[in-house]
Order: sequence, then structure tokens, then C-alpha cells
Amino acid sequence: MNTTSARAGMPASSGTGADIADWRPEDEQFWASTGKRIAYRNLWLSIPALLCGFAVWGMWGIITVQMLNLGFPFSQAELFTLTAIAGISGATMRIPASFLIRMAGGRNTIFLTTAMLLAPAVGTGVALQHPEWPLWVFQLMALWSGVGGGNFASSMSNISTFFPKRLQGTALGLNAGLGNFGVTTMQIVIPLVMTVSLFGWLGLGGEPMVLVKDSGWIFGKIKAGTPTWIQNAGFAWVLSLLPLSLLCWFGMNNLKSVTPKAGSPITAFLKITYLYSLAFIPSIGMLYLYLPAPTGLGLLNMWVAIPLDIIAALAVMRLAAFGEMRENVRKQFAIFSNKHTWSMTALYVVTFGSFIGFSMALPLAITVIFGFQHIPDAAGVLQHTLKNPNAPSALTYAWIGPFVGAAVRPIGGWISDKVGGSIVTQVISAVMVAASAAVGYVLMQAYGSATPEQHFPMFMGLMVLLFAASGVGNGSTFRSVGVIFDRQQAGPVLGWTSAVAAYGAFIAPVLIGQQVKAGTPQTAFYGFAVFYAVCLVLNWWFYLRLGAEIKNP
Repeated sequence: MNTTSARAGMPASSGTGADIADWRPEDEQFWASTGKRIAYRNLWLSIPALLCGFAVWGMWGIITVQMLNLGFPFSQAELFTLTAIAGISGATMRIPASFLIRMAGGRNTIFLTTAMLLAPAVGTGVALQHPEWPLWVFQLMALWSGVGGGNFASSMSNISTFFPKRLQGTALGLNAGLGNFGVTTMQIVIPLVMTVSLFGWLGLGGEPMVLVKDSGWIFGKIKAGTPTWIQNAGFAWVLSLLPLSLLCWFGMNNLKSVTPKAGSPITAFLKITYLYSLAFIPSIGMLYLYLPAPTGLGLLNMWVAIPLDIIAALAVMRLAAFGEMRENVRKQFAIFSNKHTWSMTALYVVTFGSFIGFSMALPLAITVIFGFQHIPDAAGVLQHTLKNPNAPSALTYAWIGPFVGAAVRPIGGWISDKVGGSIVTQVISAVMVAASAAVGYVLMQAYGSATPEQHFPMFMGLMVLLFAASGVGNGSTFRSVGVIFDRQQAGPVLGWTSAVAAYGAFIAPVLIGQQVKAGTPQTAFYGFAVFYAVCLVLNWWFYLRLGAEIKNP
């Protein structure tokens, strides 16, 4: 650690936007006099930046529903690919993002990655004004939106360096939990801004389209025939991203003890841009091999495609890094020799993987499963094409689950700081096993019913329970990482676990979409329940049994 200023008897550099040479959060006197104020300032700026990242990343879950309501010429399966592409792109982007803080500095990274969100926001707004454009254009915008998903890894890695271990669960829970409100904010804001000509007073923003199916927002249905500015789903984020980027630049800090060789801001920006650009290479390659024609070749199974994508992303980083960057990558790859990296990765898939996966899939799943009457034809084969006049609107209800999950995340961190992270993780894993199996049973009933809306209250109640459990578990697993790993490894481990867990944003829409197409949506949730049960045993074995190497971190 660089303590030059401390040895010289000078106060730590703590000016707004300054590089800080002396940082000792475990020193109680330093923390009380200087550290606490700086750490919380960085946290309060990090949260809205992360919120916007989640919003831009997750917006395709809502956009696809409205594309269906507006009659865009794409099938349900093609629309599911948009949420899946955004999911896998964001997950892959987290792999390099987990290394950025130690290469480029916290202030530099959060500023630039927040400003980068302007590109997919504006690009999506432009594309949505042209329903006649080919599917690959929208898939490209979904891919680009993954930048927002990647930002989570760098944000959590950054905040972990500012706080003492005793406050890791609370600080990371606040950052992630309130940042996760980006999903809820997006699900509330997008349906709202699509009802108005947001930029009409400037002569910008384009013309509205007319709904061909009923839509909705948090206060109820919006009838077919209503003018809708779907392009505002992208354009609206410009209003927050521009000022927020500037606030991050002038209000956040780089820690010299964490990033001793960040270089000038321009050098740091080039490192960030280079590594983020590299991340698109494996994503594009894997998606080309995975997606069916005409977009791709359709050669790979999802369970083959995801490991290949992860391996390719790591290989690209290892091979393409040069100079000082290569040494940084080599040092941070050391986390993979620690068995706890792998156990915590699996446990974080249970929590955050479920949260983001269900957030991505829920709006379209509600529309497809509860929006149609499931009636047998003359041969007794169920048909799913007749519109359900009593269908609940996905845009009215889908935000509730992510809202609850994000709201309880700081509570999970706080409780875990008091009683231990692994105990909390064990309890929520058991809840998720039961709730996921129950959701599967309810979906089986709904998908075989001419009046599926009767099963909707039970479905939503169970989904909210799943979101709540995953939110509490988000806080508990991050607390455990902060205790198990030292300060140098905790950041990269946080980034890595969040990267792998983010593939839930790809897996859940794909699995649920495949099983809906097969007529067995319950199978997806039965599979989730089995996975949660396996991880419950894993958590007990590593952290709760007698003789565990690390007891209840």
C-alpha cells in the first residue's frame, strides 16, 4: 500500500475527483476522520450509475413485449432471442469488467462505462422507429446493451475496495441492491415514457406507432389503437446518463493503493475500451454458432455454448493483454486456483443468476403463458393461439418481483453481517427449492387451462417469493466473499462470480422459451429447483458442516 502521505504527516488526498494515495479503511481512526466520508460519497454516486447500467441492459425484457403488442414482424421465439442476446452479452462483458478497477482506476472506469451506455440507448431508440428493419439490427442493439450488464462487475469490485471488512455486506448490499432497482425502474419508466412524445417539444423523437394489441403500465391496461412511442424505451436514458457521467467524473476517486499504475485518464480509457471491445469477440462468435438460421448456424447446445463463451473470453483476455496489462491479468487469474472461487460462483448463480434471469424472462413469459387461452382442438391437442380477453398485462405486474428482490438485498447484507452469510444463504436456498417447484406446478395448471388468469395470483405470489429470496441471498453471498478473500482478491472474485451468475439472464429466457414452445413450461422451474437443492448441499459442505475450513463466512 502506498502510504507516502501518511509517513510525511500529511492528510490523505481526499479532494473531490482526486487520486487518493493513502487508504486505510481497517484503521478505525482513519475511517472515522477521513475514510467514511470518501467511501460513502463514492457509494452514493456508484449506485445511480449502476442503476442505469441495469436499466439499459434489462430493457429488452420490456421492449420485446411492446414489439409484440405493436405487431413487429417477428415470432415469439425470435423475440426471446433478443433478451437472451442481451443477457449473454452482459454476462461476457463482466469478465473483463472484473479486472478494470485494478487496471484503470475506479473513477476512470465508472465514468467511462457509464458514458458508454449512451450508444446502445440512442441506437435502440433509432432502430425501434423502423419495424421493417431485419431482426439482426435489433439483435445487434441487444448485444450492445450488454455494456450495462458488464458494469456491475466493475462497480462491485470498486466499492469493495473502499469499505472495511466489517461493512462489506452492508456496503455491497446497498450498491447492488439499489443498483438492481435499475431493473424495476426500467420496467416502470419504459411503459410510461412510451405513452408520450418525450422529445416532441424539441422536434425530435420520431412518430408514434399504434398498438395492435392491448398493452399496459403499472396502473393498468392500455387499449389497442393507442399511439405509442416505443423508441423512447432507448432515448429516455439519455436524460440521466449525460449528467450522471459528469457527476461520476467530478465526484469519484481512484485509489492508488488499488491501482498504482492506472496512467493518465486517456491511457485508462484506452485500456477500458480495449478490454470491453475484446469481450464482444467471443459473444458474437458463440451467438453465431448457437442462434438458428438466418442469424446463425444453430450448431451448439446452450450448455455447450456458455462454457465455450466463458473459456473464449478468458483466453482472449489472456492472449490479447500486453505490457503491464498482461501482468495484471496474470495476477488476477490467481483466483481460479482457490476452490472457494468456484463454490461462491455456484452460490451466486443461485441468487443473482435467478434474480436477473427471471427479471429478463418474466414479462414475455407472462404475456405468452397467461395472454392466451389454452384450448384443445378436435383431436384433443392443446392450442395456444386464441387471445385471452382477461389476460393480465405483463407491463402492469412484471416490475413487482424485481422491485422486491432489489429492496431486500441491503437487508440480506445487513443480516449477514450480524449472523453470518452462509446461514442466510442456506435458508434462502431452501425457500427457493420449494418456491421454484411450486411455480412449476402452477404453470402446468395455467398452460392447460382455457382460463389461465385464474392461476396468475398464485404464480405472481410465488415469483415474488423467489425474487425476495434471491435478493436476500445476493447480500449474503457478497458478504461471504468479502470475508473469505483478502482485499486484493475480493474484487476480482466479486467480478468473476457476478459474471458467471449473469449468464442467468441468458439461460432463463432460453429455457423458459424452449419449454413454453414444447408445451411444458413447468419443466424449466423443476430444473431450477433441482439446481437450488444441489447448491444448498454445496453451501452446507463448504461453510456450515462441522469441520468446514471456513465456518459461516
